[in-house]
Amino acid sequence: MKLRTSVVFLLLVTVVAPIVLYTDRLGSFTTPSSSNEFIEDVSSFTLGGDVRPLNLLPQEPSTTLKEPLGVVYLENSSISLSDSDASTRENSRKIRQLTQDSMENQTTLPSTRGDTGEHPHEEESTIRQVTERGLDINQGDITLEKPGVTSLNESREPQNDGNRREEIKIENQSAKTSIKAGTGEPVKKRNEKQNDRTVMADARVRHLKDQLIQGRVYLSLTGTRNNPHFIRELRLRMKEVQRALGDATKDSDLPKNSYDKLKAMELTLAKGKQIQDDCAAVVKKLRAIIHSTEEQLRAHKKQTLFLTHLTAKTLPKGLHCLPLRLTTEYFSLNSSEREFPNQEKLEDSRLFHYALFTDNILAAAVVVNSTVSQAKDPSAHVFHLVTDRINYAAMRMWFLSNPPGNATIQVQNIEEFTWLNSSYSPVLKQLSSPAMIDYYFKTRRAESDSNMKYRNPKYLSVMNHLRFYMPEIFPKLNKVLFLDDDIVVRKDLTGLWSIDLKGNVIGVVETCGESFHRFDRYLNFSNPLISKAFDPHACGWAFGMNIFDLEEWKRQNITEVYHSWQNLNHDRQLWKLGTLPPGLITFWNSTYSLDRSWHVLGLGYDPNVSQKDIERAAVIHYNGNLKPWLEIAIPKYRSYWAKFIDYDHLYLRECNINP
Repeated sequence: MKLRTSVVFLLLVTVVAPIVLYTDRLGSFTTPSSSNEFIEDVSSFTLGGDVRPLNLLPQEPSTTLKEPLGVVYLENSSISLSDSDASTRENSRKIRQLTQDSMENQTTLPSTRGDTGEHPHEEESTIRQVTERGLDINQGDITLEKPGVTSLNESREPQNDGNRREEIKIENQSAKTSIKAGTGEPVKKRNEKQNDRTVMADARVRHLKDQLIQGRVYLSLTGTRNNPHFIRELRLRMKEVQRALGDATKDSDLPKNSYDKLKAMELTLAKGKQIQDDCAAVVKKLRAIIHSTEEQLRAHKKQTLFLTHLTAKTLPKGLHCLPLRLTTEYFSLNSSEREFPNQEKLEDSRLFHYALFTDNILAAAVVVNSTVSQAKDPSAHVFHLVTDRINYAAMRMWFLSNPPGNATIQVQNIEEFTWLNSSYSPVLKQLSSPAMIDYYFKTRRAESDSNMKYRNPKYLSVMNHLRFYMPEIFPKLNKVLFLDDDIVVRKDLTGLWSIDLKGNVIGVVETCGESFHRFDRYLNFSNPLISKAFDPHACGWAFGMNIFDLEEWKRQNITEVYHSWQNLNHDRQLWKLGTLPPGLITFWNSTYSLDRSWHVLGLGYDPNVSQKDIERAAVIHYNGNLKPWLEIAIPKYRSYWAKFIDYDHLYLRECNINP
């Protein structure tokens, strides 16, 4: 019995005593701060004021339990690191270490902090060391500077003295802690505002035009046509939109009430969508509208082409009046007053001679005036003008009443060239044939002829072919500069006479910078006569400003070459009519390439000629249909030509010729 009692007693001592002992110790546990309801690091807790590990859990190195900072980079942002990658990773690791330690310190008791005598907010000091000294917030972008982490990498900083900044752009994902800086607007809102600013300036104009197209669709659909009330309302809205739109091309041209009209139209279109919700029918109608619009565009382009060529062939009323007025004045002069001075210079080969073949008085005046205005010594320049019988008196009268300074003028009548007849010139015989005249003047061919520009009656003019008879016209001259009547001279041209043509007949500016200005564009290479004699990829060039060596011309018998090819082309199978194709053939292997700055082309058809090229040019050429004396001229190029015309001249005012 005593033995049993002893055993029971020992059992009670060994079992109950530990329970009582540990129950007493558990009473001294300290609860975490109310601000930290949950223990953030389960691997340790505070016991009796000491931080002890929880031995029931396996211990791991503290670095493996650190969570990375919630860093999210903005879209289209960049991270610029001034140090090497290794240094950047080390700095980032130390910053996370500090942040994690500060988070752990938040789990300690207030009494513990009080015992150490620290400030109640001392737990934030480490974070402030990083954020307040190292983070510059500027419009949503946070820049992390090295001075903010001086205590972490003082030993590394001197080695990277030249690279002082790390820029890390971050965006906080938490809605409660979203960063607002600068203007105080979130990044998303600022991006939206930036997108709004990039909206096209004519967005409302485009919207109104789209509404009109939608209205046309609903007017033609069966479902909406059966609703007369909706149709009336839609027509009314379309008229309002058309009046508001007018001729506006950008939003600033629209009236103030345009927005109200747009909204009203939107409501009406929404009704139409409710009435007619068959998408297939709408798509079908839109395709029909597109097809119809394309057909109209093709028709308008064809009509525009025809009218442009018709305008180019038509003489403006003022230019028709001017020669009549001048002719009347010329025949009122006595014979002595009809002569030009300095006629002894006409055959002096030491001077600078120009050849100009034209029936356009104003155009000739611009060529002469612009050339003389740029000449260093105008008295050394001689202009040889050849015109037709109708304009001969008017041309002489203009230059008699408007002499070009000290320069010498000669005006000749093409009728005086008795040697130029159909028995000598094959082209004269061809131009006078009924078939040729029919080709040029039968308007019924206008719609079917794809090469309308070759149907200009100017090609019937013999003056257009005088350039192939230079030695016959100027038998005592060595060099002549040929100029078209649609050019303007912007620099002194005397340097052309000093250029050595190296045994060639003509100096030209090549135009093959663009692939289509080659021989195959002008000549019919399907004909064996052409394909055997010429290279289809040979570089083309332009008439308009060409220096001729007449001595070399005579030696190579260029005129006879021209006649032989004209005889072969009697049926126009080798090339269309004009002067450039026979020029390419006649002067084949006899051309000298000049610098492009001597002759800039395209001002009569191309609105995109480089301004730099124009400024550098010695001669600018209005080749094409948009001549500067016509109303269809390209406006920005017209001033180069008009500056050499005195529009206050009595004859110009009487003929109502204005700039």
